[in-house]
Amino acid sequence: MLKAVIFDLNGVFIHSRKLSDRFEEDFGVSVLEFLPVLGEIMDEVRKPGARPAFSYWEPHLKRWGIEMSEPEFWHYWFSAETPSEEMIALAQELKERGIKIITLSNNFKERAEYYEHYPWMASIVDRAYFSWRTGLVKPDVEAWKVVLRDFAILPEECIYFDDQEKNLKAAESLGICSIEFTSPEETRVSIEKLLAQ
Repeated sequence: MLKAVIFDLNGVFIHSRKLSDRFEEDFGVSVLEFLPVLGEIMDEVRKPGARPAFSYWEPHLKRWGIEMSEPEFWHYWFSAETPSEEMIALAQELKERGIKIITLSNNFKERAEYYEHYPWMASIVDRAYFSWRTGLVKPDVEAWKVVLRDFAILPEECIYFDDQEKNLKAAESLGICSIEFTSPEETRVSIEKLLAQ
C-alpha cells in the first residue's frame, strides 16, 4: 500500500535554466570555469555549520568582475527558478487522497529559506528535508533512512522520484521503488499504477 511519495525538489518541483549557462551568457564566465566553482561551493554549503553561502561566492564574483550585493545575487539566482504548477497540483491531489508528500533535497540554507516562502511548501509538503539541516547529502542512503524512520513507513510503502540516477540507485538499494522524473504526466501514470496494485 502506497503511503508516501518522496520527491527531489530541484528538477522536479522547481525548474530553471542552468546557472552556469546564465553566467556565461550574462557575464561571460565560461561554463568550464564556472562549474568547478559551483561544485566546490555546493559541497560546502549543503552541510550544516557552513558559513553564509554568499561568503563563498563573493571572492569569485569579484575575480570575475561581477559587482553584486548578497541580495542582488540571490535575486539573480532564485528569481529565475519556476515552480511547476502541474507538479504542485499532482501533489495536492495525492495529499487529498491521504498520501504523505515529502521532499528530499541537497540544498543550502539561503535557498531552502527562499523555497519555504512558497505557500504550497507549507500547505502540501508534509515535511521538507534539506541537507544543510540533516547533514545527509544524497546519495547517502541515510538520507532516505531518516525519512522512513520519521514517518514510520517501510520502503515498499513509498515511491521516490528524482532526476539523477545516482540518487535513484541509492534509494533502490533500500528497496524503495525509484523512478526517474521526466514529466508530471509520467509521474502521475507511475503513481496511479502503484495505487492500482
